[in-house]
Amino acid sequence: MQPNSLTASQGAWLGLSGYHWLVIAAGWAGWGLDVYDAVLFNFVARNCIPALLHLPADSAATKAAVAYWNGAITSTLLICWALGGFACGWAADRIGRKRALFLTIAIYALGTGACAFVTNIGQLILCRALAALGIGGEWAIGASLVAEVVPENRRVQAGVIMQTGSPLGVILAGLVNYRITGVWLAGQPQSSWRYVFLAGLLPVVLAVCVRLFLRESERWQASRASARASGPRELFAPGMRRATWGGLFVAAVAILGWWGCNAFVPLFGSSLAAEAARAAGLGSSEAQALAASWQAHASTCFNLGGLIGTFAAWPLARSLGRRPMFVAYFLYSGLALFATFGLSLEPYTRLTLLFLVGAGVYGVFGAFTFYLPELFPLRVRATGAGFCYNTGRVLAAFGPYVVGSVAAAAGGSGAALTQVLLWLGAVPLLAAIVSWFVVVETRGRPLPA
Repeated sequence: MQPNSLTASQGAWLGLSGYHWLVIAAGWAGWGLDVYDAVLFNFVARNCIPALLHLPADSAATKAAVAYWNGAITSTLLICWALGGFACGWAADRIGRKRALFLTIAIYALGTGACAFVTNIGQLILCRALAALGIGGEWAIGASLVAEVVPENRRVQAGVIMQTGSPLGVILAGLVNYRITGVWLAGQPQSSWRYVFLAGLLPVVLAVCVRLFLRESERWQASRASARASGPRELFAPGMRRATWGGLFVAAVAILGWWGCNAFVPLFGSSLAAEAARAAGLGSSEAQALAASWQAHASTCFNLGGLIGTFAAWPLARSLGRRPMFVAYFLYSGLALFATFGLSLEPYTRLTLLFLVGAGVYGVFGAFTFYLPELFPLRVRATGAGFCYNTGRVLAAFGPYVVGSVAAAAGGSGAALTQVLLWLGAVPLLAAIVSWFVVVETRGRPLPA
């Protein structure tokens, strides 16, 4: 039996062989560190932006600038992320999953590490754009590789396991930021953010491991000689058009909800902490430590909720089917947003309830690692999954920009962010209705050849 055989060996754990688990681990780590690098900026924005704009700390102009640039740079990231996803998905269908995965991981790690050396906002945007090209490509390649290597009856489980790397990656980013800015370099906001970006080089180790230990997908190799030439336009052929639009719709709604929240979770936590520190009369060093602590708490709650919500995709997909699963996720997400940001709560309690928001807004992504590959035949699988996921990013890119702009216009305070995030809840509620009509049901179907 070949190491990446399409059938699991007898006695393997959960029906998966050792090589199956190696591929899942590579996809899991690649996606987790992908998101880890993607969100590091959102943790350091409160210190990074004033330093690059030469603004005084905690002034009204600084709060507004941080809210605005946090949203604008995140939206820029999403657009470049999408461009990278289109290009890398197309490349993976032509040069293979393994080589494309190695390139995407190396690109996003080096782009993030380069952010540590920028001296102005323009350079920061350029480095973030470079990182985004790799970040955008990794997901579709990893998801396609996992779906093609594991046995048919383990595809949903493998996809869910891979997706758990994402919330754990954000938790890791929060912990790294806390250790650097809140413990090791507390009281040095002008420079501590640079070391956080340097920690973004960590995925380079994973890229080397991918190059050394993974084998190419047997399905891709077998199809390379026999499959007819194809391209992105095939996604809109009569037999595939509905699947493409349905996949694009659910991806766009999910990404809009996630980035609309997650891009501002660290800023939301630090804003509430700054207000609490000011009310308690804390000094600057103590206030900085409190901000890092509340940032980590907010992010941990949101992402632990996302982790639980991700595992829910497994039983929901099997018992309800794909279409009712998306409807359930979107309904729950809207209600959780309205409750967390609409009820009268103590600041720390509100941050804790981000666990409920994450379970829906983040948890829904547990479905994409198996659902999007199910929609497309092998010859355009990475292209199709990448198109849906990354066009969704383009359509969702206005979300963080609008949230940041509106919050900046209202002064960039914690109260302003609370009001904006409250109304974000209307998006998934409306999407729950539309999903019933546009989502293509794939439960019980074999992976298209």
